Amino acid sequence: MNSNKSHKYNNPNNNPNNNQSGNVLIIILLAIVLIGALTAALQGTSQQSSHIDNETLILRISETQRYASELERGVTFIMQNGFSESDIRFAHPDAHADYGDLGADSDKSDQLFDRIGGAARYRLPPKDVNDGSAWEFYGNTALPDVGSSRAELIAVLPNVTQAFCEKANNLIGYNATQPLDSATCINSGASERFDDGTQFASSPNTATDATFSLKPSMSGCVQCTSDSSYHFFHVLMAR
Repeated sequence: MNSNKSHKYNNPNNNPNNNQSGNVLIIILLAIVLIGALTAALQGTSQQSSHIDNETLILRISETQRYASELERGVTFIMQNGFSESDIRFAHPDAHADYGDLGADSDKSDQLFDRIGGAARYRLPPKDVNDGSAWEFYGNTALPDVGSSRAELIAVLPNVTQAFCEKANNLIGYNATQPLDSATCINSGASERFDDGTQFASSPNTATDATFSLKPSMSGCVQCTSDSSYHFFHVLMAR
């Protein structure tokens, strides 16, 4: 009887250590399966987020282009009402004071952002496409194959992101997906804002013809060679 008891005690199937080892192995296998599933889920989420971001960027570019076209139509309305190209004004309570005081203008027929003028709405840039800088308006750059050698009236959305710049040019149809290099910069700064004292430059900056693979160069995104900043532009009126 003692022999039988000894045999039963030494039975490996009754060894609690073996049961514990088996449980640990099962836990490890389950952990591996869960980690694999979690990794796959995270990869899928990352890919989906990237796709959504790309779609959002395209929507933002489309919104920017539509607004630029609205500004262009507003300028056309003002010109059709008999005003000269130098009479066009860009005053608005939310615009920089350099563009004038809309409330102080007794005749707003030449104002782009008034309903009896250009009837364009004053809009801030779409979210996350630039550093928050407002649209600017200049008359000191001549673009390749646009009108004559005189300066055009141009709207500029300053300091956009590189991703915005590259995607915009790709959608517009330039050969390269990279931002166009521009020594003239097109974003001309506060001193060149189109206002009562500053209209069209008699000796305009001339954008390099080779920079623009698509002509006439009515719209696009450039990278300034001076500081590597990126700027979207749209011609409001060719001259």
